[in-house]
Amino acid sequence: MRLPDEQRRAGHIPADLYRQIPPGTDVRRVVIVQEAPRNYSGPIVLTLTITAGSVVVLLVIAYVVPIIAASIVSVLSTTCGITYTITRSSKRARNHK
Repeated sequence: MRLPDEQRRAGHIPADLYRQIPPGTDVRRVVIVQEAPRNYSGPIVLTLTITAGSVVVLLVIAYVVPIIAASIVSVLSTTCGITYTITRSSKRARNHK
């Protein structure tokens, strides 16, 4: 009997608990209730869910923002005559500077 749990199952009362029992109590009728061990699966699953949800939200934002920007540019160029162009210089023009 090395562990406290084994002692409790065998009917032994630890000394610190024995001192807390009121005088005149029949020790044979004392029941020690143990607290259940903590289960960490719930908090771990919650953390993984929040992390995965955050990643999904960021990926959706990264995918949708350029589409929205392109849509706004196309609507403005159609209705207001505002244009937005991307110009790329050729390799020859960059080398001759």
